[in-house]
Amino acid sequence: MTEKAESKTLGAAKGRSPRAAKAREISLDILFKVLEQDGFVHDVLCQALEKYQYLEKQDRAFITRLTEGTVERLLTVDAVLNACMKSGIRKQRPVIRTILRMSVYQLLWMDRVPDRAVCDEAVKLAKSRGLGGLGGLVNGVLRNVARRKEEFSFEDWSLRYSMPQWICEMWREEYQENTAEAMLQAFLEETPVTVRCNLSRASLTEIQESLKAQGAGVSKNPLSDQVLYLTGYDYLERLEAFCRGWIQVQDVASSLVTVVTDPRPGDRVLDVCGAPGGKSLHMADQLQGTGEVTVRDLTEEKVSLIRENIARTGFTNIHAEVWDALEYDERWEEQADIVIADLPCSGLGVIGKKPDIKYRVTKERILSLAELQRKILSVVSRYVKPGGKLVYSTCTVSRQENEAQRDWFLKHFPFRPGSLDLLAKRGLQEPTLEDGYVQLLPGKHPCDGFFIAVFQRNRG
Repeated sequence: MTEKAESKTLGAAKGRSPRAAKAREISLDILFKVLEQDGFVHDVLCQALEKYQYLEKQDRAFITRLTEGTVERLLTVDAVLNACMKSGIRKQRPVIRTILRMSVYQLLWMDRVPDRAVCDEAVKLAKSRGLGGLGGLVNGVLRNVARRKEEFSFEDWSLRYSMPQWICEMWREEYQENTAEAMLQAFLEETPVTVRCNLSRASLTEIQESLKAQGAGVSKNPLSDQVLYLTGYDYLERLEAFCRGWIQVQDVASSLVTVVTDPRPGDRVLDVCGAPGGKSLHMADQLQGTGEVTVRDLTEEKVSLIRENIARTGFTNIHAEVWDALEYDERWEEQADIVIADLPCSGLGVIGKKPDIKYRVTKERILSLAELQRKILSVVSRYVKPGGKLVYSTCTVSRQENEAQRDWFLKHFPFRPGSLDLLAKRGLQEPTLEDGYVQLLPGKHPCDGFFIAVFQRNRG
């Protein structure tokens, strides 16, 4: 088995160094919170990296890879453990279960970590948590895995790609077999951080030179000249381009929402579920100081994130406010030139960045979200001026939340399909562009899984 990125750390190479021991202790704490206490891996990991930011860059990379990778490959890891122990992984104590899982991930997908070191460190972890009496079990299971690791090859998609069976079946039904498998594979591949450039704040050349001067690797996304891939940097918050508001973390798929609206100077824009504000900030940038962008979300916590980004970027034609998108606001009746409705969804398109999503979502949850989306669309469609645009988008790849919603909306509201010609000009070749929508898929397109549909309100 191979892995999308090996951790090239001093700790990983030496295996039993104090640095490696510390990194593994931290990883164990993170994974225990995620796997046994239902924490979100992205949130728990970010909190830990902020707490331990004094660690070497390589050690933080090791922690990130180990924790995300273990969650990402969890179904496969458990299948391997169940094949190598009589009692099964589910019957183990939670701490031992977590130690075994993170250790199997290292054995199978982190080739730079010596097998012997993985086994020794796992036993030490058990002892450090007061479970030294189970050290023999931990050692025996892991050495069994190490001896047999060349045997493990799974034909079943669920185990090969560590994806719940029902999701594999859904995608097999909704997409061609090769497209579905390419998507599963893409979710396991490394993707660099993606940022969008605020070109009204600084030129692309100026931004790229600033990033490179601070050691960041920079390359362009093929779908957008103003979206960059970043690699090799330490902390994003320490980059001058970020501090000065020149860049915003945002996937290229998300950035295309603003592109397809084709805003005009002076437009009045409403983003109804906008946290953390990437699309609205892009809109403010595109309007170059003109117009008015109002971005809303449900809680003060979410809106505070938007306001932080507004303050950092320095745009003056945008403001954020708390508002429940389900609640009708008569002040906006037919007042918006553009309404952005990037609505709550199952998030299946961003599994590559948030791997625990695939274990949390259910069929019932998708049905519930689809109903919520329809309720919100029924409210916010009233804000669009005659001739104005409504953009519906999600970061998922579920037809029930995407194409089916588009069909329902066109059937029940006075809108017609809008134009996506601007995406065709960027080299995107999809037959549905002529019908005003597109489903972007990892493995097929260089971006997250994302759905965009443009609707234009009828006049009169």
